Amino acid sequence: MSLPKLTAKEKLQALEKAQEMRKQRAQIREQLKSGQMALEDVLSQANDDVIGRMRVSYLLQSLPQIGKVTSRRIMEEIGIHENRRVRGLGKRQVEALLKKLG
Repeated sequence: MSLPKLTAKEKLQALEKAQEMRKQRAQIREQLKSGQMALEDVLSQANDDVIGRMRVSYLLQSLPQIGKVTSRRIMEEIGIHENRRVRGLGKRQVEALLKKLG
């Protein structure tokens, strides 16, 4: 299956949309780091496109005192694949994350 042919205008719009999504994710990550937003708040908004498409590993790394190694260990303990996105988390996985980090 090949990608659809896009006009120059459509490509520009897609790039702008992607840039805006990355900017919003960065703001959410910054709010998590500073404590303005809690993990529970983010996970409850999993249906939002910006949050739902964020990788769980990046989300965990946004929390204070959690880096790549710790986030990987937590995800392995709970049974979350390293490429999983927030929208793809199951109810038990969300509960386990909140219990561990809540």
